[in-house]
Amino acid sequence: MRMMKFLLWKELLQIFRDPAIIRILFVMPMVQLLILPLAADYEIKNINLGVVDRDHSEYSRKLVNKVISSGYFRLKDYSPSFQQGMKAIESDKTDLILEIPAHFERNLIKEDQGTLFVAVDAVNGVKAGLGGAYIQQIIQDYNQDIRTQWLQDERFNRQPTIKIVSANWYNPNMNYRVFMVPGILVMLITMIGSSFASNNIVREKEMGTLEQINVSPIRKIQFILGKLIPFWMLAIIVLTMGLLIARFVYGIVPLGHYSTIYMFATIYLLAILGLGLLLSTYAQTQQQSMLVSFFVTMVFNLLSGLYTPIESMPHWAQIITKFNPVSYFIEVMRMVMLKGSGLADIKYQILALIGFAIFFNGWAILNYNKRSG
Repeated sequence: MRMMKFLLWKELLQIFRDPAIIRILFVMPMVQLLILPLAADYEIKNINLGVVDRDHSEYSRKLVNKVISSGYFRLKDYSPSFQQGMKAIESDKTDLILEIPAHFERNLIKEDQGTLFVAVDAVNGVKAGLGGAYIQQIIQDYNQDIRTQWLQDERFNRQPTIKIVSANWYNPNMNYRVFMVPGILVMLITMIGSSFASNNIVREKEMGTLEQINVSPIRKIQFILGKLIPFWMLAIIVLTMGLLIARFVYGIVPLGHYSTIYMFATIYLLAILGLGLLLSTYAQTQQQSMLVSFFVTMVFNLLSGLYTPIESMPHWAQIITKFNPVSYFIEVMRMVMLKGSGLADIKYQILALIGFAIFFNGWAILNYNKRSG
């Protein structure tokens, strides 16, 4: 126990002796947590719209006004022909063209049908898909408005109606920040834990102090724990600061208990820090460990379900996510913060993270023995 105290004190002195590490540990994650949720918006707005109105009727003007007043589109081009409208798309002036053919109003009134043409710039697939869906919904609403105007009095035109009442559970206002902030907080903790832990043993090698430690009466497990515990403590502090920002800046109050989050975070950090220490035992320089840690962390974050739902991934990617600790923590954070889940609801994720922690730390201890023995 006395040896562990000396090791922990030594590691904490090394950390707090470098002002750059303190800034990276505490300032950078907080700034990112304040900025990233504001930028990571799933809702596409300000889509540049081009209109080709060859009808110039009251109905066509009402349709254009309805599209623009929706708040999703900005009228950037009003062309007399479709060819000129396509030039606006080719020059990146517009993202979408709505063409209203000639005699649109006449056909709609006399023949009870009308045709519209929509061309979407699909270079940005997400923007194209959502933009096309938005304008289709607006056109359907416009069509329903017209039908409502044409209906006779209900006494002479009774039709059975089905009224749909929907309710949004767990996120009633459909606020994307409530969904994104917990995931971004997990991502930041992961980047901090893996990057600093992966540089730890390598720094000892470059400073020449690892040889002195190897000949001292320090057990290998004590050495690994001495490297792991300080960054575990600092990561918990960063998590606490992130939860405070989530509460007082974004108004996100967990429906579950904070103790559930901290208990799972404790196990998760043991796994991630163990992975970082494992990478550190293989690397010879800090540059090597940083590059490998960046690669592993990037893959973990992209396959974590933070940006793309795991259910929407290909089958092979869904299998990989089963071996991704980050995906479990993001899932648990959203379950606890948004749904109020308890320990009984996340027992599978807890067992998986315990397995990761034992595997990574055990491998790190064995590999350090092998390379230093």
